[in-house]
Amino acid sequence: MLTPAEFATFHHAYLSVLRHIVSDYEYRTAGRGKDAWESTNISFRLTNPADRTPYLAARRANIVFNHAEALWYLAGRDDLDMISYYAPSLAKLSADGCRLTGTAYGPRLFAPGEPDGLSPFDRVTALLRADPDSKRAAMPIMRPDELVNPENPDVACTLGLHLMLRGGRLHMTGYMRGNDAVVGLLCDVFSFTLIQELAARLLDVPVGTYTHHVGSMHINVLDMPRVTAMITEYDQATIAHRYPVPTMPPGTRWADLRLVLAYEEALRTNTVALTPDKAAGLHLDPYWQRVLLLFETYRQVTHQPHRPIDTSTLAALHPGHRWLVAQRWPERVPTQAMRVQP
Repeated sequence: MLTPAEFATFHHAYLSVLRHIVSDYEYRTAGRGKDAWESTNISFRLTNPADRTPYLAARRANIVFNHAEALWYLAGRDDLDMISYYAPSLAKLSADGCRLTGTAYGPRLFAPGEPDGLSPFDRVTALLRADPDSKRAAMPIMRPDELVNPENPDVACTLGLHLMLRGGRLHMTGYMRGNDAVVGLLCDVFSFTLIQELAARLLDVPVGTYTHHVGSMHINVLDMPRVTAMITEYDQATIAHRYPVPTMPPGTRWADLRLVLAYEEALRTNTVALTPDKAAGLHLDPYWQRVLLLFETYRQVTHQPHRPIDTSTLAALHPGHRWLVAQRWPERVPTQAMRVQP
C-alpha cells in the first residue's frame, strides 16, 4: 500500500506509533544529548480528526495545555507570558526570556502579513472558497534561517500544513521533520486537527481526514518506562474508548475565539473566577464554555494550590476531560467528583 494506515481514533494511532518504535525501531540516536530510538518516515491517517485525545492513565496527558497551545497558535502569539503559564519548561527554549521562535507556530500561521494584510490561514481559506479544487492551500512553518545557528534550541519541528477540499470535506496533512512520539506527537496532532476543524467551520464544510507524515519519529530513552506502561495499559483495557468526542460547533467564528481568549487571559492572570453558572451565561456554545472551565480548573490548580478543585467545576467539564484532569492532578480532585455521570 502507498497510502498511510488509517485509524478511527488518535488513541489507537498513538499506541500503534509507540508500539512500532519499541518493537521495530531502525536507529539509535543521540541528537542534542538525548539518547533516542528512531523510526523514519512514519505516516498515519485519522478518519475522525476530532477524536484527538488518547485516554491513558500512564500518559497523564495535560488536556489544559493542549487547548492552551492550540489557542496560543490561533491568537498568532509567540510570547512566553501565555504559554509558559501552562508549560513552564518551555522557558528554557527562549533565547531572550520573552519569546519563542521555532516553537511558536502562531505568527507563521495566523499573523497578518504583506502584501495583503492577511494571515497564511486566511489566505488558504480564501483560496479554497474561490477554488475548491486547489492544491495550493499550504502553510509553510519551518524557515531556513532557523538552521543558521547550530546551537539554536528552538527550531520548528513542523515543515508545514496543507489543506484540501475533496469530496465535499476538508482534509489536512501535517508534514514534520521530526516528532517526539511521547510528547510532541500528542500535542501536535491535537493542535493541528483543531486548526483543521476551525477551518472547516469557517468554510461551512464537514471535516475530512487528517494525515500525519514524520521524517524522524522517535522516543527518548528516558521515556521508555512510561511508554511500556502505556502499551501495557492499552493491551489490558477492557474498552477501547471511554468518552464521547467533543466537536467544535457549526457556526464557530473568530468572534467566539476572541471571547474565549479574553476569558483565558483573565483566568490566567487570576483576575476573574468562572463558575459553571457564569460560564453558562456567556454568549458561547457549551463546547467553548467547557474549554473555559478547563482554564478555570487550572486557575484553581495554580492559584489555589492548597485547596481541592471545586466539585461543581469538575462536574461541568466534558467527562473525558474530567477523567484526564484526575489523572494529571489526582491529589487535587475530590473522590466524589469522579462519581459524576457523563
